[in-house]
Amino acid sequence: MAEGGGGSGDGAEFERVFAQVVTDLTQDHLGHPEIGDAIARLKQVLEYNTPGGKRNRGLSVIASFRALAPPQRLTDSSLRLTLILGWCVELLQAFFLVADDIMDQSVTRRGQPCWYRKEGIGLDAINDSYLLEASVYLLLRRHLRAEPCYVSLLELFLQTSYQTELGQSLDLMTAQPSHVNLEQFTETRYKAIVKYKTAFYSFYLPVAAAMYMAGIDGEEEHRVAQSILLEMGEFFQIQDDFLDCFGDPEVTGKVGTDIEDNKCSWLVVQALTRASPAQRRLLEEDYGRREAESVARVKALYGELGLRQAFHQYEEQSYQRLCSMVTQQGSRLPPQVFLAFADRIYKRKK
Repeated sequence: MAEGGGGSGDGAEFERVFAQVVTDLTQDHLGHPEIGDAIARLKQVLEYNTPGGKRNRGLSVIASFRALAPPQRLTDSSLRLTLILGWCVELLQAFFLVADDIMDQSVTRRGQPCWYRKEGIGLDAINDSYLLEASVYLLLRRHLRAEPCYVSLLELFLQTSYQTELGQSLDLMTAQPSHVNLEQFTETRYKAIVKYKTAFYSFYLPVAAAMYMAGIDGEEEHRVAQSILLEMGEFFQIQDDFLDCFGDPEVTGKVGTDIEDNKCSWLVVQALTRASPAQRRLLEEDYGRREAESVARVKALYGELGLRQAFHQYEEQSYQRLCSMVTQQGSRLPPQVFLAFADRIYKRKK
């Protein structure tokens, strides 16, 4: 998500809490005669892979909690628990990214080499991703077990993980490196991948976690929030697909590889709806190939098909539709919770 999820004070406090998170997860067993070495590795994994991003999912938890909770719930204790809950979301994100980078053979993440590409790491990073996932539930148990919303939060994180893994499965099945099949690149498949792989964990999870912390557990409120936030997640992913191809790596912090990775991206789906038979043959020959010349020909075709302009038109229309959904939602959820999200991602550059 785009930069900033709460006030600057929350951002600074959020960063300070991370050191305590690492301590909570490692201090009791560092130097343990049996598992001390593994815990030292966990500390490395946490410190390399969890900070350094835009922190938006985590900061959105605290920002949403401040907007949703009644004044009597905004105590120092509850705010600190919400900061820790925000780091649980960031840890889940780190788990997904470490694994995703291996599967996609990505090179950089957040302006540094992907964890698996560091010397001496390699495919051991698969187990490291499991450690990051387990850390989510260790933190929840340590800090939130006594809270009335503990079971709801556990179920939320477990369900969100499952949904995201289903989305990753769809993505991998659709984007097999050794088998380019453009027939699978439909708008229906694209929307399913986006909904399950990105929207649930990036948009619904942070707000839903804040809602439970604020004592909002009604089905209707969560249904309304989910419908808006999943729409927002699609908006965000389409931006991401555009930036993967046309963004500046110095700004985005990563080198885009959707074309080389045979990804079912918004750009290729749109290209297939606009391409002439000759242009489709070019996509069939060049899409999913790692040669620089093939990538350049696909990008040139995107230009010929007017996809830059199509994206900017989509972005404007989607933003207006989101704002309309928020103002018409009619539940007791403050519109500003959703409008703040929309404003932060509208016309983002990274």
